[in-house]
Amino acid sequence: MICDFIAVCISYFLALFFRFDCIMSEIPQQYLSAFEKFTPAYALVCIVVFCLMGLYRSLWQFASHAELNKIMLATAVTSLIHIGGITIIFGAMPLSYYFWGMCMQFVAILAIRFAYRFILIEKRNPNADSGCNVMLIGAGEAGQMILRDMERSPHIADKVCCIIDDDSNKHNRLMRNVPVVGGRDDILVSVEKYNIKKIYYAIANISAEDKREILNICNETDCEIRLIPSMYQLINGEITVKMLKEVAIEDLLGRETIKMDMSGVYQMLKDKTILVTGGGGSIGSELCRQIAKHSPKRLIIFEVYENNAYDIQQELKRTYPELDLVVLIGSVRDSKRINSVFAQYRPQIVYHAAAHKHVPLMEVSPCEAIKNNAIGTYKTAYAAMRSGCERFVLISTDKAVNPTNIMGASKRLCEMIIQTFDYMIKHGKYDELPMLHAHMSDDVEGMDCSDFENENIIPCTHFSAVRFGNVLGSNGSVIPLFKKQIEEGGPVTVTAPDIIRYFLSIPEAISLVLQASILGEGSEIYVLDMGEPVKIDTLARNLIKLSGLKPDVDIKIEYTGLRPGEKLYEEKLMAEEGLQRTENNLIHIGKPIPFEYEKFIDDLKRLMDASYAEDEDDIYDLVKEVVKTFNPVGFHPVAEKKSVCN
Repeated sequence: MICDFIAVCISYFLALFFRFDCIMSEIPQQYLSAFEKFTPAYALVCIVVFCLMGLYRSLWQFASHAELNKIMLATAVTSLIHIGGITIIFGAMPLSYYFWGMCMQFVAILAIRFAYRFILIEKRNPNADSGCNVMLIGAGEAGQMILRDMERSPHIADKVCCIIDDDSNKHNRLMRNVPVVGGRDDILVSVEKYNIKKIYYAIANISAEDKREILNICNETDCEIRLIPSMYQLINGEITVKMLKEVAIEDLLGRETIKMDMSGVYQMLKDKTILVTGGGGSIGSELCRQIAKHSPKRLIIFEVYENNAYDIQQELKRTYPELDLVVLIGSVRDSKRINSVFAQYRPQIVYHAAAHKHVPLMEVSPCEAIKNNAIGTYKTAYAAMRSGCERFVLISTDKAVNPTNIMGASKRLCEMIIQTFDYMIKHGKYDELPMLHAHMSDDVEGMDCSDFENENIIPCTHFSAVRFGNVLGSNGSVIPLFKKQIEEGGPVTVTAPDIIRYFLSIPEAISLVLQASILGEGSEIYVLDMGEPVKIDTLARNLIKLSGLKPDVDIKIEYTGLRPGEKLYEEKLMAEEGLQRTENNLIHIGKPIPFEYEKFIDDLKRLMDASYAEDEDDIYDLVKEVVKTFNPVGFHPVAEKKSVCN
């Protein structure tokens, strides 16, 4: 207040002083007397106005356009008071006195506040010399926010030395006194020229392909790389240096994130009883999270692994305390258990995510793959049909296409089971579908299903499958394995230099699964357009670079050779299945390959009997007989020796 009082008085004195050529004796006594009598009282009025307008409640070190707007308004109001008051009481003053007095008052009041901020910025970090040189990629809004935050923070010693932007109109210009030195082609040269140690990537609106190209160039340097987190935080003006995240491997995949209109899906989930088998796994748990957001009547999680079930249960209880959540332990291989669950809870929608998925492990335990994946799917689908479930969605895999391993073949059997149920129901033959009696000691052979009898119940009317590739970050996927190997100092193991895979993120996978709940008429196999496949070798090398290390120098890459049942490339759809577009151009429907459904049921019984009899020698031959596209490759331990599954 004292500063403002003095500033106001000096401003109007200087206006009068300049009006008469800075000669004190030239100022008429009447003007000088009016100034001396009126200005102190006017300065006190200014203090009152400033108080009423909140100018003394602001933190000066964060002075911004809000303070600027307040000062402009306060100056306008007080200047009118000054003009009216001094003119009425003492008579008219020179016009330049009014104008320059108002201008100088505005500048003085503004300077007091912003000078404090600028002094703090200059003194923000006495150890600034100990910081790193930073390159900022992006001379837009996000970049401006990062620069502003670095200027304000007293805890950031790093300094932005140069900015990269592909907009040639910005080249050789300054943004907050930092030069824009060029486009992406100048990254490597500028890193060396300015001795850059960190790169902050701050472009929000860019295609995935351009983003990948820029990040790949950045990966050629030894710099630490950070990204802005998301577009919505840019819109809300929330981006700060602390929010910059590490570059994730999915940032380098080079395709746009799959976006879908989920409104219809969410409306369908509302007030429904929903069952997720394998609800503690990577896909199953994310399904549960998405479903829980949209007010289901009841969510039932069915999981064989109690630790996973406990984790997702506690998470959902914390996040959605009002959710009617039921968590059950059990195996889809247990007829008695799965039938009792459907009889008691009558789920309307089922997402079947329970499965064994590790290719090498299933190669040495093929009986378990058939028991859990194929027979478990049949038993779950059978219980769903008998309980009047509305929709049943199977989680499948691209390894089911022309399978070369027992896991992929077992998932192809799952797809065939879904097609069989859909065919038998549509042709009124669902009573001919048998309950496959399990051969487990804790099961009841020939279990009575009278609990299901209800004249108002109709069989499940919609069976479908969702087929996608590798899911980034899922349990057992290649990315967590590579990260662990890098943390341990290597080597990173890659099966072959040319092996390729399709990838998608967990949210994309979940969106596809949920979309399958409302699309089609039944028996469809939904396939996501996952863009171009990625070389696993490239993936490993990029991950090593993102960790600030050099492939084959700091971390060795070892090629171990294809594992049993593994192939160099994965296919999304069998050629004979064809493709049919949906409303979303990135989702396709495979036309089901016809087969003899009645014979398939008999074949499935034979497979079940062989798997429960631990007859590993016959499993591969039986599966090849049923799945015509199954072509096992590589060394199969069970084919080399007669043994019993452990």
